[in-house]
Amino acid sequence: MELKKQTWGVIIATRNIFNAKLAVDARAKVLAKLEQMGFNSIILPSEETPTGNIEGYPDAVKCAELFRKNSDVIDGILVVLPNFGDELGVVNSIKMSGLKVPVLVVAVDDENDKVDVKSRRDAFCGKLSVCNNFYQYGVKFTDTIYHTYSLDSAEFTKDILKFSAICRVVKGLKGLRVGAVGTRPIGFQTMRVSEKLLQASDITVVPVDMSEIIAAAEKISENDPAVIAKVQAIQSYGSCAVVAKNKIAKQARFGLAVERWIEANNIDISAIQCWESIEKNYGCAACVTMSMMGEKLMPSACEVDVAGTVSMYALALAAQTPSALLDWNNNFAEDRNKVVCTHCSNYPKSFFQNDIEIGSLDVLGTVLGNEDTFGAVKGKVAAGDMTYFRISTDDQKGIIKSYLGEGSMTNDPYGMDGGIAVCEIPNLQGLMKFMCKNGFEHHVAMVRGHVAEILEEAIGNYLGWELYKHQ
Repeated sequence: MELKKQTWGVIIATRNIFNAKLAVDARAKVLAKLEQMGFNSIILPSEETPTGNIEGYPDAVKCAELFRKNSDVIDGILVVLPNFGDELGVVNSIKMSGLKVPVLVVAVDDENDKVDVKSRRDAFCGKLSVCNNFYQYGVKFTDTIYHTYSLDSAEFTKDILKFSAICRVVKGLKGLRVGAVGTRPIGFQTMRVSEKLLQASDITVVPVDMSEIIAAAEKISENDPAVIAKVQAIQSYGSCAVVAKNKIAKQARFGLAVERWIEANNIDISAIQCWESIEKNYGCAACVTMSMMGEKLMPSACEVDVAGTVSMYALALAAQTPSALLDWNNNFAEDRNKVVCTHCSNYPKSFFQNDIEIGSLDVLGTVLGNEDTFGAVKGKVAAGDMTYFRISTDDQKGIIKSYLGEGSMTNDPYGMDGGIAVCEIPNLQGLMKFMCKNGFEHHVAMVRGHVAEILEEAIGNYLGWELYKHQ
């Protein structure tokens, strides 16, 4: 994931029966605020309209043309109503631009001692008119914390930051290219996914046979400077519990083969056949390679879970921190709101927030042999807030569906190997009943922090996927 400076189209709306100075002052304040917060702005030059802002159809034509010319860089549109605003100027600016990006609608507070003819705003009412037109025209938009507020308020800053994340998720999932490395393990029909339903949402799955990756890895010399550098990176990433040091070099060669294929095919994220082909035919596990990519905000999911890695990426885009893929794995004694979430694992290092060990797969190692299963990233996940999210392609209904919620990872000890996260989730039993009834997979994506509101808006509103938000 490349984190770029965002660019917003800006519409400051006004209406001729209200004091235009309110809009002129708002324009200066909003543009200064966005610049201070690190955003670029696309807005009509002030001399292009009578007041320097948007009012009526002629202004909308000019604004739409400007937005259309900059459509490749505009991530979202900010609409500000310093007074009632001209709803036709606003809706036509967006509709005629052809842009399909998130829209934030901000209206400014009146002050009780400034409601005379020259000072009143009536933006409280004007926002209803703008949103009504958006509804009529099918323009999706995002509302603010309060219906109206001051442009100097903390709420305005919070809404800008939230909207920034919404734009990041929507843009990040558009045109996404997912690498499917190998086939799903035979025992995991739960990992089936509809590439056609994903493609309908502009997400492309690019497959490659695991044999091609293994063949590419075999062709890389252990003395290659890139291998030596990758070995050092792995040893710095976590404590390596291996007897034969050549196993680290083998892991490094596999990692390079995957990364080179990803670069050559313009892949954003991946899902890998983590067992059993690579262990039997090459002699290592895939976990640390996947973990290190996840640390770079390029999630990689186990067991070719394509829908899982898309879920991980949505969370990483929202939080701008590495996400992980976990199993809903064990009950926690008789505490019905706690669950033990685990994987072998491929969690990114910073998701743990603890020291990690890189060793052999614990369960598969007993079957495939410890000498051929090096690469698992092990540790106990540190306590803290988390958000969980999962998408699934539902062929029966012909839709992409999802669920979302927030909880916390606890300090509770648990005597299991691999990557362990004991999680507390309100009404966990209700969530499990929903998942079972609606056929959701046993994998779930998680990220540190609470970002459910961001995903609720990005996924449910703008992408239009069916979304259940757990309470």
